[in-house]
Amino acid sequence: MKAMVVDDERDVELLFRQYFRKEIQQKIIEFMFAFSGEEALELLHAMKQPPNVMLILSDINMPGMNGLELLQMVKKEFPLIRVSMITAYSNQYYERAMECGAENYYTKPLDFRALKREILKECNDEEN
Repeated sequence: MKAMVVDDERDVELLFRQYFRKEIQQKIIEFMFAFSGEEALELLHAMKQPPNVMLILSDINMPGMNGLELLQMVKKEFPLIRVSMITAYSNQYYERAMECGAENYYTKPLDFRALKREILKECNDEEN
């Protein structure tokens, strides 16, 4: 399964690569990283149609296009891609994210165990 992580903090890439090292090596999951909402959309548009990204994990607060705006654009242009939100601002944006179609809502610091469960569930659902 291919997943895209969207976060303006570049150290997030290292965290995901470390925490999902085994799943990446076993080719259970392939991560792509975008460092802005605009970059995420550019990557999706550059892929074959429809994009083979199954899940996007996006930070909410980013310069330029924020994660909620990205969520709305993805749901409009690529409705089959599941999108979960990540934020350092507790439940401040929870209702808005759910209204816009978010699958899940995670707060920082990330609970990587819960996140891994979601991603592995997505992988299993994809296989069935």
